[in-house]
Amino acid sequence: MLKLKVFNSQTGEFQETALSPDSTPQGECLVGRASNCDLALESPDVSRVHGRIKARQGEYYYTDLGSANGSHINNEQVQAHQSHALKVNDLLRIADFVLLVEAIEPTESSAESSTWKKLGGDRYWTKGDLTVRCVRITNETADVKTFTFVAEPLVLFDYKPGQFVTLELEINGDQVLRSYSISSTPSRPHTLEITVKRVAAAAGILQPGLVSNWLHDNLKVGSQIKLSGPLGKFTCQPDSAQNPSQNLSQNLPQKLLFISAGSGITPVMSMSRWIADTAQQSDVVFFHCARTPRDVVFRQELEMMAARLPNFHLALSTTRPEPGQLWFGFTGRIAAPLLQMVASDYQERTVYVCGPNAFMQEVKVLLEGLGFPMQNYHEESFGAPKKVKVQKPESAGNSSVASSEANSVASVATPDRPTAPPISAPSPSAGTSQPVVVFSQSGKQVAGTESILELAEQEGIKIRSNCRQGVCGACKKRKLEGEVRYESAPDALDQSEQDAGFILCCVAAPVGRVVIEA
Repeated sequence: MLKLKVFNSQTGEFQETALSPDSTPQGECLVGRASNCDLALESPDVSRVHGRIKARQGEYYYTDLGSANGSHINNEQVQAHQSHALKVNDLLRIADFVLLVEAIEPTESSAESSTWKKLGGDRYWTKGDLTVRCVRITNETADVKTFTFVAEPLVLFDYKPGQFVTLELEINGDQVLRSYSISSTPSRPHTLEITVKRVAAAAGILQPGLVSNWLHDNLKVGSQIKLSGPLGKFTCQPDSAQNPSQNLSQNLPQKLLFISAGSGITPVMSMSRWIADTAQQSDVVFFHCARTPRDVVFRQELEMMAARLPNFHLALSTTRPEPGQLWFGFTGRIAAPLLQMVASDYQERTVYVCGPNAFMQEVKVLLEGLGFPMQNYHEESFGAPKKVKVQKPESAGNSSVASSEANSVASVATPDRPTAPPISAPSPSAGTSQPVVVFSQSGKQVAGTESILELAEQEGIKIRSNCRQGVCGACKKRKLEGEVRYESAPDALDQSEQDAGFILCCVAAPVGRVVIEA
C-alpha cells in the first residue's frame, strides 16, 4: 500500500489517500484526469491518463504514459514510458499537484496481483497469479497423469468445481500459456490438481501436445511453476455455495446427468468429488465414454463412489473393447437407446457435457432431437469458440459485457490448438471514423477491423494470450479511451474488472479510435 499526501498548489486543497496496486487485477493504479483513474486529478493540465503506479516484487514504480505536460520526481523530469522506483519522502509533481510519498506498507495481496480471503483464520487464494510446487504425480492410465500442487507460500485454494487454471511455462526459451480444468475439489483446499493426457504424434502436426507432453516429460516432484485463475462458468455449484451459512442443497439441481468422454472427465470429476465431500442430496448419473477399459481415468475412485453413495450412479462405455479382457460395462458411443438405459429420466435432469468437439456435438444433437429442455444443458467447449450476438459498443465509462445467447458455457481451447473467433466489420451505425487502435505504452497505432490482439501482433506488440476465446483472461488490458465491440462474450472479466475499464483483446475489436494500455 502506498500512502500519499496530495497538494494542489493552485487551489491550496490538501488530501491524504492510499493506493493499493497489489490488489488490482493488473497490479497497478492509474493517475490522471479521467474519472475512471484510481487517483483522479482534476486539472486541464493533467492528461486523461497521465501516469501509472505499478507494484512489482514488493516495490512501487511510477511511469509517465506519454502525458502532454510530463511528470517530475524530486524536481527531475522523468522520461515517458520508463519506470522509476518510488521511495518514502519522494515528491511526484504532476501539473499543479504535488504528491508526497508518506509511507509504503505491505499489503495482504502478493506482488503477483493475487486476491485472497480469510475464513476461520485460514488464508485462501481466490484469484490471480500464484506460484505452486508439485508435490505428487499420479499415473492414472498409460498416457494420463495427475499433477498435485501446493501453493508457495502456503495458502489454501478456493474455486468452484469445474473451473480451470492457466499455466505459465517456459518451453524452449518461449513463454507458453495453456489452460487445464481442475480435477480436484475445493472441499479439499490444501492441494490443487490437474489431470493431463499425453498427446500422440499426428500427421501434419510438428509439435503435438506441446505443453501436455512437456508436463509429462519434464515436470517433477519439487518443480515450481506459475499459474493464474481460477476461471470458467462450467460448474454445478450455486453462487450461494460461497456462503457456508446457506443450505447448498436448496440451490443445487436435484437431478444431475454428467456426460463426458476422454480427458473431458476432469471438470465433471471435480464436481462429483465436491458433491460427495459436501454430502449433497442431488441424484447424480455419471456417464463416461473411453476407448478401452484401460483408458477409463479415475475408474477405481468412480466405482468406489458408486458403491458407497446411494445417489451416485455410474455408467461406463468403451468404443474399442480389447480381446480377452473382461468388460461388463456398455459398449459404443452414446445414442438414444443407451441414454434411455443410463438415465431413463434424463428429461428431468440438468446435463453437463465435456469432451472432444465431435462428441459434444453428437450429444447436443441427440438431446435436441429428443426434445430435451436445452435451458438445462451446459457444455465445456474444448475447441471451436461459441458464437454470441454482437453486443452494443462499450463506451469508455461503461465496461459492461453481454452474456451468451444460451445457458451453454464455453471454456478453454484444447491445449496446443487455440482458435480465434472471427470479428465482423463494424456496422454503419457503429460510427463513421476508421477503426484504429492506439497502444499507449509503445506509441504505435494500427487501423483495422480485426481483434485488438491480432492488430497488436501485426505491429509486433506483445500481448499475452492463450485461448483466443475470451475465457482465460490472459490478454486482459485496460481500455483508456474509445469503444470496443464483442462478438464472443468476454467471460473471463468479472464485474469489478469491467468497472475498472478492462477488456479482453482477443475478442474485442475497435469502434472508431481506441486507446489501449499496452
